[in-house]
Amino acid sequence: MALCSHLQSIETLLPAPTEHICPECVAIGDTWVHLRVCQTCGHVGCCDSSKNKHATQHFRATEHPVVTSAEPGEQWAWCYKDQQLAEY
Repeated sequence: MALCSHLQSIETLLPAPTEHICPECVAIGDTWVHLRVCQTCGHVGCCDSSKNKHATQHFRATEHPVVTSAEPGEQWAWCYKDQQLAEY
């Protein structure tokens, strides 16, 4: 699978957070399913299976294109702009 141009421009993938929480869900007293890490700024947000979809909301607000999974054992990235998944 060819990588999207946005993933290729990331020199170093940002690591998964040390605390496995969605700060925005915690702030409103809600829960989440999985966490995603923005590879532009390190924002941690919940996935689209979560009710609040904070990772996607972050993309819509910032247009930062690539997130990675913050889940242990998962090594993939998603490009919102190209709608493309890549394993690394």
